Formats: sequence, C-alpha cells, structure tokens
Amino acid sequence: MVRGVAATVAAGLAVTAPAAAWAGTSPGHDRDALRDAVNDLRALGAVGVQGQVRDGRRDTVVAGGVADRRTGEAMPRDGHFRIGSDTKTFAAVVVLQLVGEGRLSLDDKVDRLLPGVLRGNGNAGRGVTVRQLLQHTSGIYNYTEDLPQLASAEGFLAGRFHHYEPGELVAIATRHAPLFAPGTHWSYSNTNYVLAGMIIERVTGQTWDDQVRARILRPLGMRATSYPGDRPGIPRPSARTYQQFAPGGPLVDTTALNGSAAGPAGGMVSTTADIATFWQALQRGELLRPREQAAMRRTVLAETFQDEFPGLRYGLGIFHVPTACGGYWGHPGDVPGTSMVNGITADGHKVAVLYRTTGLTDPQASGGMDARSFELLDEVLCSPSH
Repeated sequence: MVRGVAATVAAGLAVTAPAAAWAGTSPGHDRDALRDAVNDLRALGAVGVQGQVRDGRRDTVVAGGVADRRTGEAMPRDGHFRIGSDTKTFAAVVVLQLVGEGRLSLDDKVDRLLPGVLRGNGNAGRGVTVRQLLQHTSGIYNYTEDLPQLASAEGFLAGRFHHYEPGELVAIATRHAPLFAPGTHWSYSNTNYVLAGMIIERVTGQTWDDQVRARILRPLGMRATSYPGDRPGIPRPSARTYQQFAPGGPLVDTTALNGSAAGPAGGMVSTTADIATFWQALQRGELLRPREQAAMRRTVLAETFQDEFPGLRYGLGIFHVPTACGGYWGHPGDVPGTSMVNGITADGHKVAVLYRTTGLTDPQASGGMDARSFELLDEVLCSPSH
C-alpha cells in the first residue's frame, strides 16, 4: 500500500528526473550520504530534493530530481525555499535578545504585553508566560488545525492568497478551549509564535520580520533569507512545490501562496547555505548571551511527538534530537509542498540541511520520506569530521 502510493506519485512525473548531482570540497561520507538520501527521497515520490552539509567551512551540496514537472528543469543547488517552522527559531532568538536587553522577561504574562488579545473559551493571557509560548507549554490551540487551505486541494486553491492579520489567527485559536493548563504539558502550536511575533512588535515598535532582518540577517550576511509576507512568489533560483492533499490524489502546485497565514510561525524563505550560517552562529553563541543561550537550551519532553521520536525534547524555539552520538539541535519546517529538516552538532562545527519539494498524504509514504530525512541527519552528524 505504501509503495503503491509512492509509485503512483512517481509515475505521475511529466519528465524523467536526473540523477543526484553534487558539488563541493568534501567528497567521502558526507557526499555519499547526501546523494543516497536524495535518491531515496526521489524514489519515495519527491519531485525535487536538495541538501547541504557544512563541516566547519567545508560545504557539500547535492541536488536531485526536477525543479518543474512541466519543463524538466534540474533542481538548483542553491535554491530558495519556504523554511516553514524553522522560522520559529529566528523569532525565538529575537525574543531572547530582547530579554537580554531587559525589555521583557520570559516570565512576563501575555496579558501584560498584549492586553485582551488572548481571551475567550477559557483562554486567559494572564496565566500564560512568554516562556510557555516559546516552549509550546501554553496549552493554546493550534490555529492551523482550522485553516481551510491546509485541509484540501479545493481549500488551498480558494484561500492560498488570503491575507491574515495576526489577531485573526489568534482568534481562530481562541474559538477553542485550551488543551491544558499553562505549564502542565507540551503540545506544538503555531499560535504561540504568532503571539510571540505580536509581542516583538509591541515591545520594539517594529514588525517581527524587521527585527529579524536587523538583528540576525544583516549581521550574518544572510542575503538570501527573507519574509515575503503577502508576496506570493519566492526569489529565483527556486523550484516549484507540489502537495498531495488526499491519498492517491494528484499533486497540486503549491508554489504561490500568501505567507501571512504563517508569519513568525513559519513564513520565511531561505537557502540551505543561509540556514547553515544561521545555525552555526546560533550554536556558537554569536546571537545570544550565555544566559539566554542557556534558557533556549533548557528543554522539556516533546510529549505529543514521542511515538514518532522517542526522547525528543524542546527548548525555546529549538528541538533536541537524541542520537547514539549524543544528539543534535535543530528545527524542521513544513508548508504545503515543502519539507525541510536540519541539525547541528553540540559544538556547532557540523550542520546538515535537507529539503524536498513534495508533500504526500499517505502516512506511510510521507513517513518514509520523513524517516529517511532524519536518518540522513543522524548519519552525517554522527560521522567523524574529515
């Protein structure tokens, strides 16, 4: 059944995808692991895949498949793509920088910073702290569970260009009662980071993305990273993206969409090279002071993910993934048609980033691609440096 779905998707490609191609100065294990993972993901149904490993300053880049099913254009090795929830780590860094500057506290209540925004159906901003937002222990309902453009192909096509104000997204969430009392459990909720973005704007007087640009992108020279907002396209070079909304259904082109539906929870665009730059700077202490860095890495068990990832933990905008070699830090991201994983070693020396331009619905087929992506991170990050 799994292979049947994946084979159906692969058979629907309009062109024959080229074999994975690599470029860089680090032949050997990194290159072979990346190439194998790219080819495996293509065989599972991914239209296009690209990955990068940075070992110190040495880069290995591999791309396979096609950027466009109609034209057969090859996947770029430096393509821009939507990074999804990895955006949360950027937002968390800004909040923690503001904490370090004394402009707010992790123990501040949401109501103090955003009076009256979080209320209704048992939601109460007076009981939720900034720390609980960043750590997904607030109990606030995840608004993306109610977004029609994520539920079906028809819903996506009808609503993909809709502009959302942050308050609208919070209002979708507060139609529901909290899942639990703040601080008592863990459950992933994009609403937490919409609120974090609103807090950044309230404290600084600038939008969250302006603050990300000023505090992270410009200092690190990350010129390929941006927040498109209402602009539906992304910079070139880039690949088209495809989502299967129902098992056995067609692949729908999801390239163009309005990022305001995700905002600070998942709306940014970047490249594998820029993502590697960001994670190395973060892990090496270049973006946060020691106290805030320690707060970011203070983790709790990611309770609702334990069936898929036993031992997975979450800090403030950052996951810790256990491995045989001690584990790594990172934050995956997904938007319709795009999925990205990344990971960095504890010392910040080696980082791996991999993204694909296809989302499948069948749990086993999509799970196979997810599992292979995370296997790659384990293989690369646990291997000795050259």
